[in-house]
Amino acid sequence: MQDRGGPCRTPISRRRFGALALAALPAIAACGVRAPERPAVAEPTGPQKVPYGGDPSQFGEYTAPTGTGVAKGLVVIVHGGYWRSQFGLDLGRPLAAALVSAGWAAWNVEYRRVGDGGGWTSTFDDVALAMDHVSQFASARIPADKIFALGHSAGGHLAAWLAARPGLPPGSPGANPQVTLNGVVSQAGVLDLASAVRLGDGAVVDLLGGTPQSAPDRYTIASPIQRVPLQVPTICVHGTADEVVPISQSESFVQRAKAAGDRSELVRVDGADHGALIDVRSPGWTASLAALDRLAA
Repeated sequence: MQDRGGPCRTPISRRRFGALALAALPAIAACGVRAPERPAVAEPTGPQKVPYGGDPSQFGEYTAPTGTGVAKGLVVIVHGGYWRSQFGLDLGRPLAAALVSAGWAAWNVEYRRVGDGGGWTSTFDDVALAMDHVSQFASARIPADKIFALGHSAGGHLAAWLAARPGLPPGSPGANPQVTLNGVVSQAGVLDLASAVRLGDGAVVDLLGGTPQSAPDRYTIASPIQRVPLQVPTICVHGTADEVVPISQSESFVQRAKAAGDRSELVRVDGADHGALIDVRSPGWTASLAALDRLAA
């Protein structure tokens, strides 16, 4: 399937996102008294909608902490929802707000999903474009070596896949990234697509347009467990009571990644179900936030 949405590569002005340092007012020569300096203008407190391409689903919401200090880093949030169009980036808005409150900048991305032009390869093309758009947010406030991805469920799959981009074969969707990750937190991620086909809801087959038997090359490119070593640290946070995406998805991935030489960690959240990890009041979210802090240390 061809990607029908052409990328919009227009640079976004750093003035829109960076803190604005205004010069002091000039001295008032007539009376010999210097006017007080105006304070620096803080960054916007609300999310700013930013397109990264021409399709209606090719946009994200960028939020940075107020003030002029250096952020902990930037987190690319990739929402879940079976890669299907009935779910959107509104799932990531509470996470973005919580991250910003904790000192992070957040880039909450939307992408084409199955039902609105998504699937193979457009879903992958979109998250890759959104990832590369991080370069437009570069500023002294965002450390260049503190760029992370956080994704839940299907978004956990896509976040881990973003980490695999440098190792993708030439010509593959997402190959030759302009921006690379320094770490990934997968929240109940679908990290072994071939195994997930057996979950029976058809979501993986819809995403890739075939089964492991009919489209094996797509599974090889798209499944994070088949791309290890990622050479990017990963932390998989998963609830022990998850009946949607079994914890075995994270267990198998971490085992395979570590065997391949990657730094990878499994965090089990006792009693947590699938949705608990994106409830910012829950221990699952606390564990996810702590995982980001460890990656940034």
